[in-house]
Amino acid sequence: MHEAPTAVGPTTGTLAGPAAVLEIPPLRQRQEHERGPLTAPSRLVKFHAPEVVFGFGSLAEAGYAARRLGARRPLVVTDPGIIEAGWTDELLGHLLEAGLAPTVWAGVSPNPKDHEIAAGYRAYLEQGADVIIAVGGGSCIDAAKGIAILSSNGGNVLDYAGVDMVTRPIPPLLMIPSTSGTGADVSQFCIVTDTARSVKVTIMGRALVPDLSIIDPRLLMTMPEWLTAATGLDALTHGIESFVSLAHNPLADIHALSAVGLVTRHLRTTISRPSDEPAREGMAQASLNAGLAFTNAILGATHAMSHQVGGLLDAPHGVVNGILLPHVIRYNARATPDRFVHLARAAGLQVDGMPGIEAAELLAEHVRQLADEVGVPRGLRELGVDESCIARLAMTTLDDACLTTNPRSANSDELVALFRAAL
Repeated sequence: MHEAPTAVGPTTGTLAGPAAVLEIPPLRQRQEHERGPLTAPSRLVKFHAPEVVFGFGSLAEAGYAARRLGARRPLVVTDPGIIEAGWTDELLGHLLEAGLAPTVWAGVSPNPKDHEIAAGYRAYLEQGADVIIAVGGGSCIDAAKGIAILSSNGGNVLDYAGVDMVTRPIPPLLMIPSTSGTGADVSQFCIVTDTARSVKVTIMGRALVPDLSIIDPRLLMTMPEWLTAATGLDALTHGIESFVSLAHNPLADIHALSAVGLVTRHLRTTISRPSDEPAREGMAQASLNAGLAFTNAILGATHAMSHQVGGLLDAPHGVVNGILLPHVIRYNARATPDRFVHLARAAGLQVDGMPGIEAAELLAEHVRQLADEVGVPRGLRELGVDESCIARLAMTTLDDACLTTNPRSANSDELVALFRAAL
């Protein structure tokens, strides 16, 4: 993330955002239920998901899928790397075969910027486009969502930061991910960099759930090794954070646990054997499951903190998550220890009968070992963070919506301590 959520009322604990209609007791009153993670829900929940076409060769369905969405002049949002890899040309061939007249806009950089989305919107208008198709990683998909927002709502994309601020219907969205981790192709999130303030802002709402996601694991094979690692750890973070989120629910839990298991089984193989088809397919499914989990259960402190580092330093989101996640696991285990037993078991750890705090520690160590094995730095200092940044990072983290659903509250001093531990 790919990317943050709803507001919890200070007195009632009502989750007011689009992920679900939930009643969350204040944290001080919450007790972890003595039940399995997949028990039927005790409260009303909503589960958002697009149509999904999954499997090797599924990119060939893009022309037919776009026509079903009403496309005649689709705008294809992509980036130079995807063009170089050949995937944009293959997509255009399928669109032309379906009788469509596509145009390409490739002005996206990692961590898409507000001014880039404004430029994409101008391209959309100039071409008289209709359906918006993204092919690429989370940055391309977020940029496509941003363009869609402006196409019917106008203004500046930053005007829509927050929950359900997009009030007018947006054009149909067809997403084709080329990475295995952001989950942006199935989520209700759009993360945009505010270049004036050097922070990432979160736009969230039902309107941003794409209409259709085509997930072809072939596209994952052209990722560079560092991106394979980064997006894989992003998927792992999505699974873990959504499972312990205050907005977790049984419908999302099953996807979260599946994602954790798939990442821990397949990520190493995609690094050591990049052309291994079963491993790539496993990571494609991990990304999908993690995306379905976090778009419905939201996230936590790891993402709230990671967004700030990414906004300040334009650092790779998944790499930052991989560094922060073990520290946040230890921090959150004090609030909801039993949930971490399920997560550790999903990761393949032997934790039966073990106290939750101990299981969480094993999981934190396991995550750090996995990050080591796929080449992620051990500390934020290697990305350019130093002591002088920490106070600012902690302060902006407090404003990030993802912190709202973290299972353990955090003040500025506690966030400073977490950032320092991760240096």
